[in-house]
Amino acid sequence: MPPHRQNARPTARPPKHPQQSPFSHALPSPLYFRAEELPADAAYPHHQHLWGEFVYAFRGVMEVEVQQHRYLVPPQCGLWLPPDVAHRGLNRQAVHFSSLYVSRELTAELPRDVCALSVSPLLRAVLEELRLLPAPTPHTPAYTRLLQVALDQITQARQAGSYLPSSNDPLLAPVIEALMAEPGDARTVAQWAAQVHTTERTLMRRAQSELGMTLAQWRQRLRVVKAMPLLLAGETVENIAHDLGYASSSAFIAMFRSLAGVTPDEYRRSSAGGGG
Repeated sequence: MPPHRQNARPTARPPKHPQQSPFSHALPSPLYFRAEELPADAAYPHHQHLWGEFVYAFRGVMEVEVQQHRYLVPPQCGLWLPPDVAHRGLNRQAVHFSSLYVSRELTAELPRDVCALSVSPLLRAVLEELRLLPAPTPHTPAYTRLLQVALDQITQARQAGSYLPSSNDPLLAPVIEALMAEPGDARTVAQWAAQVHTTERTLMRRAQSELGMTLAQWRQRLRVVKAMPLLLAGETVENIAHDLGYASSSAFIAMFRSLAGVTPDEYRRSSAGGGG
């Protein structure tokens, strides 16, 4: 599942747990892996570095703000940040994430722009193995080979695009903002069109043009993103389905499975297992 990207807005409150980037001038090695658990409401300040970074969340959803966009990184994909890109990391809920730092000379075959990359089963397994292994100092040949496998998989990964695109369109923006605040809102496209003083046909056309999908499809994706932290917080599927506007838990489960590839309970178990 590619990251959700939306226009970045100032956070409503300062983070409770400010963090610091571990390196400022140089990496200890051309490839360097680190994993960290962050409490809710943690944040890294805006920073940039001379190397690239691949961000992956084992459990929870990591948020990365780049320029005027915010990317959400659920466990089905990772986010590639090329060298020299200013960014900020934050998270609403507790998250267990990792960064694979890639020195500039090793990024020639990687994307030139910030993008979501699909995480293959092999890449996920390698990242999990790296998470469990204590990093030797200096790196042993075996550990360096494992890092290289991860880099090879990232280099070959399919670009996933933006899972939940946003828009500054004057008709769509208020609808998107309202749904972000209340994803269970069940108003129809016709009702939303009336709300923003346009026709249903015009709103449908704007959604397809600006978002690349229908408003109904966008809302389903939003509900998946909103459900993930609730599942990891221990909320029941029944309560989540109700809060997100579904008439039954079975309808919510079917929607979640069709978009995430797993049922809500499978997602909860696999994410909890990956969290260590």
